[in-house]
Amino acid sequence: MNILIVGCGKAGKIIAQTLCNEGHEVTVMDSNPEIVRSIVDDNNDIQGIVGSALIVEDLKEAGVQEANIIIAITDSDEINIMCSLMARKCGAKHSVARVRNPIYAKQMVFMRDELGISMMINPEFQTANEIARMLRYPNALQVETFAKGRMDLAEIKVSSGGILDELKLSNMTSKLGVRMLVCAVKRDEEILIPDGNFVLHGNDKIYMTAVHSELAKFYKKVGEVKSQMKNCIIVGGGKIGYYLVKQLLEQGLKVKIIEQDMARCEQLSEWFNKADVIHADGTNQDILSEEGIATTDACIILTGIDEENIILSMYAKKIGVRKVITKINRSSLMSMSESMGLENIISPKETTAELILQYVRAKQNSQNSNIITLYRLAEGKLEAIEFIVRSGAKYVGIPLKNLHVNAGFLIAGIIRNSKRIIPSGEDILKVNDSVVVVTTNRKITSLDEMFQE
Repeated sequence: MNILIVGCGKAGKIIAQTLCNEGHEVTVMDSNPEIVRSIVDDNNDIQGIVGSALIVEDLKEAGVQEANIIIAITDSDEINIMCSLMARKCGAKHSVARVRNPIYAKQMVFMRDELGISMMINPEFQTANEIARMLRYPNALQVETFAKGRMDLAEIKVSSGGILDELKLSNMTSKLGVRMLVCAVKRDEEILIPDGNFVLHGNDKIYMTAVHSELAKFYKKVGEVKSQMKNCIIVGGGKIGYYLVKQLLEQGLKVKIIEQDMARCEQLSEWFNKADVIHADGTNQDILSEEGIATTDACIILTGIDEENIILSMYAKKIGVRKVITKINRSSLMSMSESMGLENIISPKETTAELILQYVRAKQNSQNSNIITLYRLAEGKLEAIEFIVRSGAKYVGIPLKNLHVNAGFLIAGIIRNSKRIIPSGEDILKVNDSVVVVTTNRKITSLDEMFQE
């Protein structure tokens, strides 16, 4: 597909590189020539244009009239909206706009249906959703849902000396009495798709699929049951903080926000009268102690400086906070932070890239086995994708044990009508099944690619 990306900040760069690696024709446009040059120098397959998002001649020079999708992600919501509208008038088939300001949240449907903007992305809102989900599942490092919430994919760390340490996967069901499937393992920096002979080690991160009830039973069996979160401290009251506070209050949590900007504190107090808003420097250890960080269930660090977030998170973990969630924007710091023991890391720019990748693939595959849901895991090294099985597929009706599956793929779950199936070799695929596939192949565009000829 022909894709034009307007605005080449952190999110724009990762989106351009990801989509180019997927085989799309990608053009980037930004008003800063140095930014454009750096992206083109890093990947010669990406075309670069220096220009303005609001000048029709610049958009046409970038090929907007031939674009299947234009993605407007400049720093300005208003420019992104205008650019998307102008691009559609110039001939672009679909438009995606990043719109972050909460005041536009209630107008998303109008902008899509009446103005023709195909997709509106709010990274801060989506990041807040992800954090709220982490707090709903305190046992897991990360939980994604498929088939409209019918099946979970959870990321869990194997405790050294625990029941999972040195356990062979083929023995897991009989030992635990739980119907679930380990579909990927991260060991150090390596991502593995395991078979039944694979043996887990302490500190492995495992990605497993199960239905809700079986996941709860699994936690109980391995001794990892944790009570639900009752209170939390949020350091940083920006856009993510705004969306997050709203959700956590609805979940019944007691919320305390520490924000350094007085004007922002006044806004937050006006919006959320049930939350405690503290005007203070959240990096001050005495302030954190006064506000009860040692006894809080969760601490979410959302300042605008990655290094501050990392240090604060390490301090929170050291004093025993049950759940510490860290916002990090720079990719170079994410793996480093994990190696220092920070396990719950979120990144708005990664969230943006994931959402756009989902949208592009959905458009690309509209005539084949549609991609319904896509999640990138393990810093983007692993993907979990939900497909719909279409009629005429060569693998329909054949027991999975008789299908020849390419390396790096695993069927992690099947949803048939309302029935959720953790697959075994005896199961088959039927037309209209939702199929969850976990893979290290980040260029898969169809379920057909999973199977050998």
